[in-house]
Amino acid sequence: MKRILVTGAAGQLGSELVPALRGRYGNENVVAAWRSSPLTGEVADTGPATQVDVTEPGSVDRAIRDYGIDSLYHLGSLLSVAAEANRSLSHLVNINGLLNVLEAASGAGLERVVIPSSIAAFGLDTPHDNTPNETLQRPTSLYGIAKVFGELMGNYFFERTGLDVRGVRLPGVVSWKVEPGGGTTDYAVDAFYGAIREGRYTCYLRPGTYLPMMYVPDAIKALIEIAEADIANLKRHADYNVNSMSFEPEELAAAIRRRVPGFAMDYDIDPLRQYIADSWPNSLDDTVARQEWGWRPDYGLADMVDDMYENLSRKLAQ
Repeated sequence: MKRILVTGAAGQLGSELVPALRGRYGNENVVAAWRSSPLTGEVADTGPATQVDVTEPGSVDRAIRDYGIDSLYHLGSLLSVAAEANRSLSHLVNINGLLNVLEAASGAGLERVVIPSSIAAFGLDTPHDNTPNETLQRPTSLYGIAKVFGELMGNYFFERTGLDVRGVRLPGVVSWKVEPGGGTTDYAVDAFYGAIREGRYTCYLRPGTYLPMMYVPDAIKALIEIAEADIANLKRHADYNVNSMSFEPEELAAAIRRRVPGFAMDYDIDPLRQYIADSWPNSLDDTVARQEWGWRPDYGLADMVDDMYENLSRKLAQ
């Protein structure tokens, strides 16, 4: 990989992935693509950027051609709750947009495309505990349906066109640089803002709602490692489980109280978010990723809380 395009570069993952890739491949070799949310901070200041609308095939084609792109990370999407609020836009961005990216990448002969999947690709009929890599997938959310589409299309493009498409099923991601929007697992980020600003937080998921979660440095690590893995060792393409930790709201609140004594969490359940969360796994089995490309997370709950609290405290004090 010599010249990399990252769509969705202004988002939660993109704001962390772009600097990591620039540190690895050089600032000028990683192009940050955005659509409606302008780039800010480190992503805007350290390297090339361009506006790309993935729903317009020509827009993706032009970016690949103009910047001499040979590899692409496709992060642009509408998250779970935002997707439910606008079905037509969800289909346009999450399904048509993905297809446009894959067609453009295949037509240009790109070396590699990385398309993150999600725990949303599973459903109510999936085993919830230690969910295996290969199992029944029958998601009940538009976001999840799009993720299954992405996994299948990644496999299809690899087999039919030779395009090297790879991806991991990310858990809920916790990060501090960019506030997430429209996700079901966002409570795990919002709780830190509430703790630091007010010493309290009202959670929209009920106590006992276990979900697989991951601190953003591990999510970035997983995306880069799957992209750089030796293809000779890979028996799958766009659908690797990666696991880090699982917790429910009360456990997160208890961990935050180590840093914010007296932190209080109460509840006002959002039926839509709760319905979506109940269809997702409690925990993931990532044995396949560990065996085929050596996946190992670096952060557990306590380490994540400490690092998240320190970084977000500094950010909010500015």
